[in-house]
Amino acid sequence: MAAAVVGGAFLSAFLDVLFDRLASPDFVDLIRGKKLSKKLLQKLETTLRVVGAVLDDAEKKQITNTNVKHWLDDLKDAVYEADDLLDHVFTKAATQNKVRDLISRFSDRKIVSKLEDIVVTLESHLKLKENLDLKESAVENLSWKAPSTSLEDGSHIYGREKDKEAIIKLLSEDNSDGSEVSVVPIVGMGGVGKTTLAQLVYNDENLKQIFDFKAWVCVSQEFDVLKVTKTIIEAVTGKPCNLNDLNLLHLELMDKLKDKKFLIVLDDVWTEDYVDWRLLKKPFNRGIIRRSKILLTTRSEKTASVVQTVHTYHLNQLSNEDCWSVFANHACLYSESIGNTTTLEKIGKKIVKKCDGLPLAAESLGGMLRRKHDIVDWNNILNSDIWELSESECKVIPALRLSYHYLPPHLKRCFVYCSLYPQDYEFEKNELILLWMAEDLLKKPRNGRTLEEVGHEYFDDLVSRSFFQRSNRSSWSDRKWFLMPDLKHDRKWFVMHDLMHDLATSLGGDFYFRSEELGKETKIDTKTRHLSFSKFNSSFLDNPDVVGRVKFLRTFLSIINFEASPFKNEEAQCIIVSKLMYLRVLSFHDFRSLDSLPDSIGKLIHLRYLDLSHSSVETLPKSLCNLYNLQTLKFCSCRKLTKLPSDMCNLVNLRHLEIQETPIKEMPRGMSKLNHLQHLDFFVVGKHEENGIKELGALSNLRGQLELRNLENVSQSLEICKSNKVALHALPLLVETIEVEGSPMVESMIEAITNIQPTCLRSLTLRDCSSAVSFPGGRLPESLKTLYIEDLKKLEFPTQHKHELLETLSIESSCDSLTSLPLVTFPNLRVVTIGKCENMEYLLVSGAESFKSLCSLSIYQCPNFVSFGREGLPEEMSTLLPKLEYLYISNCPEIESFPEGGMPPNLRTVGIENCEKLLSGLAWPPVTHVYVGGRCDGIKSFPKEGLLPPSLTSLYLIKLINLEMLDCTGQQLTIQRCPLLENMVGERLPDSLIKLTIENCPLLEKLCRMKHHQIWPKICHIPGIKVDDRWI
Repeated sequence: MAAAVVGGAFLSAFLDVLFDRLASPDFVDLIRGKKLSKKLLQKLETTLRVVGAVLDDAEKKQITNTNVKHWLDDLKDAVYEADDLLDHVFTKAATQNKVRDLISRFSDRKIVSKLEDIVVTLESHLKLKENLDLKESAVENLSWKAPSTSLEDGSHIYGREKDKEAIIKLLSEDNSDGSEVSVVPIVGMGGVGKTTLAQLVYNDENLKQIFDFKAWVCVSQEFDVLKVTKTIIEAVTGKPCNLNDLNLLHLELMDKLKDKKFLIVLDDVWTEDYVDWRLLKKPFNRGIIRRSKILLTTRSEKTASVVQTVHTYHLNQLSNEDCWSVFANHACLYSESIGNTTTLEKIGKKIVKKCDGLPLAAESLGGMLRRKHDIVDWNNILNSDIWELSESECKVIPALRLSYHYLPPHLKRCFVYCSLYPQDYEFEKNELILLWMAEDLLKKPRNGRTLEEVGHEYFDDLVSRSFFQRSNRSSWSDRKWFLMPDLKHDRKWFVMHDLMHDLATSLGGDFYFRSEELGKETKIDTKTRHLSFSKFNSSFLDNPDVVGRVKFLRTFLSIINFEASPFKNEEAQCIIVSKLMYLRVLSFHDFRSLDSLPDSIGKLIHLRYLDLSHSSVETLPKSLCNLYNLQTLKFCSCRKLTKLPSDMCNLVNLRHLEIQETPIKEMPRGMSKLNHLQHLDFFVVGKHEENGIKELGALSNLRGQLELRNLENVSQSLEICKSNKVALHALPLLVETIEVEGSPMVESMIEAITNIQPTCLRSLTLRDCSSAVSFPGGRLPESLKTLYIEDLKKLEFPTQHKHELLETLSIESSCDSLTSLPLVTFPNLRVVTIGKCENMEYLLVSGAESFKSLCSLSIYQCPNFVSFGREGLPEEMSTLLPKLEYLYISNCPEIESFPEGGMPPNLRTVGIENCEKLLSGLAWPPVTHVYVGGRCDGIKSFPKEGLLPPSLTSLYLIKLINLEMLDCTGQQLTIQRCPLLENMVGERLPDSLIKLTIENCPLLEKLCRMKHHQIWPKICHIPGIKVDDRWI
């Protein structure tokens, strides 16, 4: 009856990978008839299973016993070696043609010798387990703190007033239909203050008037329905309960709750078992009075989804200011008169940054420094790794470690892998899943699921448990903020809390290594298997000893864009490819000077993931197609690459081919053989049967986005219908995004898609059609969420029928008959872009609900556009567009000012181009990014009136041809093509500026390069100054 929440050892999931290899049919066939080899492999498996039996105990004891930690590390090293060897043999087995060749290769003395060495190593570890007192038992529940109570500790609580009010409001509302008790879950990561908030609410005087009685129950890790029910009865009655039968307990509790309006707090709930929860809740659903409530705290989003009946309340981190108040209060910084308060305050605020909004961390670190006024003590805490501090003093360590402890083994490996990312790094969901897949961190799927779907499940589980958090980065911040939104790639970005990142780093140990700059002085342990870096210097490879120490690397991962060429010699990539033979992941992403790959790339038989995106590669070696295990191949934005290798059809395990913004002219022949392919950015239809549209039709597993190019070649083959229409049955049914170009193809696609109404179609792009076309029946496909229309002048745009699902709409150089766009037709639009529509005059607003979801609005090169209605920007813009983040207005001469009623509250980025009237009298809203461009002949100084908002972080000015004087604020300033600009207002630009970029501003550039007294004193304090693409 007790729900299991205990995870398992990190290494046990790794062992499962080896057991899967040993049990695979190919492997069994390989060793059949070879008694010696079979006996050796059986010995390997037996040894691994015996060692694996004590892993749970070892993982717990390694925290306090360094000998156990060393034992685990050595064991992990041996398991890596075994996995490399088995993967080598498995790959050879899969790629050889004759069984005789398999046997002879497998019996190779070198491989057998390696296997024998590994078994000997593992057996020696097996003997040591007795000395270390490691036992074959499951890990018991860990407890890092005493059970919580309803009493507050008396210290002041900072930054939770709004949270408290919100929870009390939820508890006060009548949000139940009376059939069951309302459950309000508070969700947040460990140490964020869920219990403290629940105590604040529980003890609020106002609740006494609402509820007949209250009860507090600490549930913790073991969710035993009988025990929890018994505890609830004792909390309700205030007396011991001697019943041990669940039926009697339920009847007793139901009797106590009958006709009462109650509030029960269940603190620290971990269960995700729906059946157990329903069983626990039975007595609460009989004869209850409406407005009775259960308030529940949990770390898990899954738990919240199981229990919630109303709104889930997500508790976020404290602000830096509130976190500082918590720290200072517990450190007693201001309670005594001391002489060095200012210095300690400076150090303390740096310490608080490490807490990243976790009040438990601030409380723990503040408590460690309580009444300690020696600067040395404070610096010691500042410069120490939190994970090296004593758990008895720093309670945030066991709080977060507990979350990790209860992860299942497969999720532990996935979490620790993220230590390769730098702190505060924003990572993209799908990208991380591909890396997990390449590293064999995903269990083999069953029941027809894909590896990618397993990865999504893992990722969502880590989000649910607060290991990952959603980033504030939006889909239109993928590119530089001043560009038009990148609407077609709505990516999901995430970050790790700083302390979670530190936990992953500490758990990764020597096996994971992250370097800011990989160079000659970089020291890497021989155990290291996974390497990431932000900057690369080829001097790293000059020392043969270094190369020897990293020869077992599995991961060579470029993380952050390079400002300059990372290679200083042409041999660097050759050394990497020829020496690091065990690589699973190889990323040369953003290696701008990389123009070719060596032929030796074909020898990396373990390679699953290769990324050459944003490189200068022109051709690809034929040997690339020998990589049997390759799953992901990335060539995004390789501007010089026009052709893929002719033998691509040999990459039978390829699942993702990313070629976005790469000018591939023709697909290789035989693409239909890539039957595992899940993602392909575009397909260039060829003139031959071997690379025609029929090849695409055979790729039945393709899903997501797909652009079709050169569809005119369809008509040159036999793959057409009698009426010269596109054979839609040739398209993979799971494809969600289709792009077509050219009059006959657009006509055919509109008719075919509308008639068939494919349920998977989410995004449709139609380009370059001069014919008069319309959607039959004036309706869009029902499943459509995104529609891009470009150069369809004679398209009759459907505006009569409401389309509920459409979220993104882009109309460019199209729909000449359209003079107004009634947004009420598309009530859930998030992104609207209208450009180069000469007859477009305004957007029709019909009720406030039309704009409730709109996040991005771009209007450009529409000379007759007035805006909403016929009177400029509406005064009620702040309420009409509550979620608007991005606003771009270009060539709208009739708009003179932003509305007096205020701009949307979430507006962050504003771009204004060729709107001189608007710029002249502008009172800027509190945004973070501003882009100003266009001739604007009358603008000689900027800003002309009023100051820029203090919230500004980035200012981008371009093509202000008469601009002579500039004032600014923020962190980043970029100035382009302002030929008359030669000075800045005041004696010095703001200290907040960290980057200044100047391009094509001849007068200003000259003064900066000369470090002229007129300008240099004003800018010399800025850390990064880039003039004409050079740092000075």
